[in-house]
Amino acid sequence: MARMHARKRGKHGSKKPPVKVPPKWVRYKQEEVEKLVIKLAKEGHSSAMIGLILRDQFGIPDVKAITGKSISQIMKENDLYPSYPEDLLNLMKRAVNLREHLEKHKKDKHSKRGLELLESKIRRLVKYYKREGVLPADWSYDPEKAKLIVQRR
Repeated sequence: MARMHARKRGKHGSKKPPVKVPPKWVRYKQEEVEKLVIKLAKEGHSSAMIGLILRDQFGIPDVKAITGKSISQIMKENDLYPSYPEDLLNLMKRAVNLREHLEKHKKDKHSKRGLELLESKIRRLVKYYKREGVLPADWSYDPEKAKLIVQRR
C-alpha cells in the first residue's frame, strides 16, 4: 500500500527481534528498572527518551522484556504520564513551531503545505483518541489551544 502523503511504497522502519526473554548480560532486576523509569519520568523525559537513555547509558535493551510492562504503563501506574498522549503532543509541538516559522516567512508555500498535512494528521489522531475515550468527546484541535498546551509542557 502506498504512503498517505508521499506516494511511496515499501516497508516501514526497523523491527525489534522477536525474542521476549531478557538477555543474560543485563544485570538490572525488575524493581531497579522500574525505579530508573520513574526517576527519569520525574526529570521530565518522554517515554521514548527514557527508552533511549536506558538503552544507551544503562545497557537495558528492552524494558518490557525485563519488567513485563512498557515504559508508558509504568509511568501511568505512578501518575507520571502526561494528560495528553505523547504522539499527539509531539505533532502539536511540530505544528506550533511550523506556524511560528510561517509567521516570519509568509511566502514559504512548501511549509504551508506541510502544515496542512501535519494538522490533518493531528485531526485524524484526535478523532481516534475521542473514539477510544482518551480525549473528551468535545475536544477539538485549535492552533491557539495547541500553543498553550505545548508551552505548559
